[in-house]
Amino acid sequence: MVREAIEKTYIGTCKITEYQEYTKENKSTGHKEVDVLENQPCKLSFESIAGTNQSETAAYVTQTTKLFIAPEITIKPGSKITVTQNGITKEYKNSGEPAIYSTHPEVILNLFDGWS
Repeated sequence: MVREAIEKTYIGTCKITEYQEYTKENKSTGHKEVDVLENQPCKLSFESIAGTNQSETAAYVTQTTKLFIAPEITIKPGSKITVTQNGITKEYKNSGEPAIYSTHPEVILNLFDGWS
Protein backbone atom coordinates (compact mmCIF):
# COMPACT_ATOMS: atom_id res chain seq x y z
CA MET A 1 0.00 0.00 0.00
CA VAL A 2 2.82 2.41 0.88
CA ARG A 3 4.75 1.41 -2.26
CA GLU A 4 1.68 2.08 -4.38
CA ALA A 5 1.35 5.55 -2.86
CA ILE A 6 5.01 6.35 -3.56
CA GLU A 7 4.79 5.06 -7.14
CA LYS A 8 1.80 7.35 -7.79
CA THR A 9 4.26 10.24 -7.39
CA TYR A 10 6.46 8.95 -10.25
CA ILE A 11 6.07 11.65 -12.89
CA GLY A 12 9.14 10.83 -14.97
CA THR A 13 10.73 8.00 -16.87
CA CYS A 14 14.34 6.93 -17.07
CA LYS A 15 16.74 4.95 -19.20
CA ILE A 16 19.70 3.22 -17.57
CA THR A 17 22.86 2.82 -19.63
CA GLU A 18 26.01 0.92 -18.71
CA TYR A 19 29.47 1.19 -20.28
CA GLN A 20 30.22 -2.46 -20.98
CA GLU A 21 33.25 -4.26 -22.36
CA TYR A 22 32.82 -6.25 -25.56
CA THR A 23 34.99 -8.28 -27.94
CA LYS A 24 35.55 -6.84 -31.40
CA GLU A 25 35.75 -8.90 -34.59
CA ASN A 26 39.56 -8.74 -34.47
CA LYS A 27 39.42 -10.31 -30.96
CA SER A 28 40.49 -7.09 -29.20
CA THR A 29 38.26 -5.58 -26.57
CA GLY A 30 36.50 -2.26 -26.45
CA HIS A 31 33.74 -0.55 -24.54
CA LYS A 32 30.31 0.59 -25.66
CA GLU A 33 27.14 2.04 -24.18
CA VAL A 34 24.44 -0.58 -23.57
CA ASP A 35 20.91 0.39 -22.57
CA VAL A 36 19.87 -2.06 -19.86
CA LEU A 37 16.47 -0.53 -19.04
CA GLU A 38 14.19 1.96 -20.81
CA ASN A 39 10.96 3.83 -20.01
CA GLN A 40 11.11 2.96 -16.31
CA PRO A 41 8.74 5.11 -14.20
CA CYS A 42 10.63 7.19 -11.64
CA LYS A 43 10.77 10.52 -9.86
CA LEU A 44 13.53 13.05 -9.34
CA SER A 45 13.62 14.93 -6.06
CA PHE A 46 15.79 18.00 -5.52
CA GLU A 47 17.09 19.31 -2.23
CA SER A 48 19.02 22.57 -2.04
CA ILE A 49 21.40 23.21 0.80
CA ALA A 50 22.36 26.87 1.10
CA GLY A 51 25.51 28.22 2.64
CA THR A 52 27.10 24.90 3.51
CA ASN A 53 30.05 25.41 1.20
CA GLN A 54 32.17 28.51 1.30
CA SER A 55 34.85 29.59 -1.14
CA GLU A 56 37.21 32.50 -0.67
CA THR A 57 34.94 34.75 -2.73
CA ALA A 58 31.38 33.68 -1.93
CA ALA A 59 29.10 31.14 -0.36
CA TYR A 60 27.23 28.95 -2.79
CA VAL A 61 24.29 26.60 -2.84
CA THR A 62 24.67 22.89 -3.39
CA GLN A 63 21.87 20.74 -4.73
CA THR A 64 21.27 17.08 -4.05
CA THR A 65 19.37 15.14 -6.71
CA LYS A 66 17.68 11.86 -5.71
CA LEU A 67 16.08 9.28 -7.96
CA PHE A 68 13.11 7.30 -6.63
CA ILE A 69 12.50 4.06 -8.55
CA ALA A 70 11.01 0.58 -8.04
CA PRO A 71 12.94 -1.49 -5.45
CA GLU A 72 13.58 -4.41 -7.82
CA ILE A 73 15.60 -2.19 -10.17
CA THR A 74 19.37 -2.45 -9.74
CA ILE A 75 21.46 0.48 -10.88
CA LYS A 76 25.19 -0.21 -10.90
CA PRO A 77 27.49 2.54 -9.61
CA GLY A 78 28.71 4.67 -12.52
CA SER A 79 25.69 3.93 -14.72
CA LYS A 80 24.31 6.74 -16.86
CA ILE A 81 20.68 7.52 -16.04
CA THR A 82 18.73 9.60 -18.53
CA VAL A 83 15.65 11.06 -16.86
CA THR A 84 12.74 12.83 -18.52
CA GLN A 85 10.49 14.67 -16.07
CA ASN A 86 8.27 17.72 -16.59
CA GLY A 87 9.27 17.83 -20.26
CA ILE A 88 13.00 18.14 -19.46
CA THR A 89 15.55 15.41 -20.21
CA LYS A 90 18.89 15.33 -18.38
CA GLU A 91 21.69 12.81 -18.05
CA TYR A 92 22.95 11.82 -14.63
CA LYS A 93 25.24 9.19 -13.18
CA ASN A 94 24.77 7.05 -10.14
CA SER A 95 27.11 8.35 -7.46
CA GLY A 96 27.26 5.21 -5.36
CA GLU A 97 25.19 2.84 -3.28
CA PRO A 98 21.53 3.80 -2.84
CA ALA A 99 19.60 4.05 0.41
CA ILE A 100 17.35 0.98 0.28
CA TYR A 101 13.85 0.98 1.71
CA SER A 102 11.19 -1.75 1.39
CA THR A 103 9.16 0.47 -0.93
CA HIS A 104 11.89 2.12 -3.01
CA PRO A 105 15.59 2.94 -3.23
CA GLU A 106 16.84 6.52 -3.15
CA VAL A 107 19.74 6.90 -5.56
CA ILE A 108 21.89 10.03 -5.25
CA LEU A 109 22.70 11.40 -8.70
CA ASN A 110 25.33 13.71 -10.16
CA LEU A 111 25.20 15.30 -13.59
CA PHE A 112 26.76 13.00 -16.17
CA ASP A 113 30.11 14.35 -17.34
CA GLY A 114 31.38 11.36 -19.32
CA TRP A 115 32.42 7.82 -18.61
CA SER A 116 35.07 7.38 -15.93
